[in-house]
Amino acid sequence: MAEQTSIVKCLVWDLDNTLWQGTLLEDGDVKLPDSVSELITELDSRGILQSVASKNDHDQAWKQLEALGVAEYFVLPRIGWGPKSDSVREIADELNFALDTIAFVDDQPAERAEVEFHLPEVRCYDAERLPEFAALPEFSPATVTVDSRRRRQMYQAGFLRKSAEAEFQGPSDDFLRSLELEMHIGRATEDELSRVEELTLRTSQMNATGVHYSISDLRTLLADPRHEVLVTMLTDRFGPHGAVGLQLLEKHAGVWNLKLLATSCRVVSFGAGSVILGWLADQAAHAGVHLVADFRRTERNRMMEIAYRLAGFTDEPCDCRAGLPAPAQEDIQRLHLLPAPCAPPPTMKLHTVSLQGA
Repeated sequence: MAEQTSIVKCLVWDLDNTLWQGTLLEDGDVKLPDSVSELITELDSRGILQSVASKNDHDQAWKQLEALGVAEYFVLPRIGWGPKSDSVREIADELNFALDTIAFVDDQPAERAEVEFHLPEVRCYDAERLPEFAALPEFSPATVTVDSRRRRQMYQAGFLRKSAEAEFQGPSDDFLRSLELEMHIGRATEDELSRVEELTLRTSQMNATGVHYSISDLRTLLADPRHEVLVTMLTDRFGPHGAVGLQLLEKHAGVWNLKLLATSCRVVSFGAGSVILGWLADQAAHAGVHLVADFRRTERNRMMEIAYRLAGFTDEPCDCRAGLPAPAQEDIQRLHLLPAPCAPPPTMKLHTVSLQGA
């Protein structure tokens, strides 16, 4: 039952008489039904990735997808003459998706049977069921975040970035500079709350406390003038990384309390956490306040502790902690930093709000 209702992360399409009407190599002229075109864009808007596993001439089939105006919607297409189960497995492996999050649609029973035999976890569908897809629970995520709606673009940018890194020759800092990274730190909006909540739930290695904040909790903090709910976005020359960081800051006279810092593991290699901490320290220094950060050690967040220590946070006593409310959990430590102005990071541009006097 769980397998039937779990959300599909990637739908793999056959082409002939499935995605389009007709057989490309026999008919030459194939047509894309309006209903299929609408389904492709609808699934894309829900954050469901789509790919292709087709027995066809690759160049001819890809040109046809481009001519039909839908090629951009498909990641990691596999078009050739090998078994479709191999194609589906390769797509899942490269996406790093479990096979039970993959769906496959084909008009040919023999092709579906071949995939089902070799990859029993993959959900296989007859092309005749395409009109049902938009209403099926497995294609209907309960929440669609801002990042979900641009998931395809983020993956496509990631593939280009990975390829560029593999070809790059030189120091890692030079590669980071070549990416033309830009970090945006701003106050969270209502539209971003679902993604912000997701960051508190899904980040474990780069989560300072492991405390979960629900959307209701976050709305309460947004309405409280003492609190800042900050979202970090990252882009580069290949495209968006999406929302990659969350900072919950409680501001008191003389001291700011960083109650939660969480960043996506995808951007650890870019030093995102260190850049965020440096910016917060700079803001606190200009406001003339101390900075205190909540930290609770878990089995997985050692990297976050290292980031705090490298930023200069210590366990040394300071009277500034005395007036702070008790932490959310008893085992949360309060690390202290006496901020000093920080130079801008050398490998990315920063676009931020000002926290002084806010």
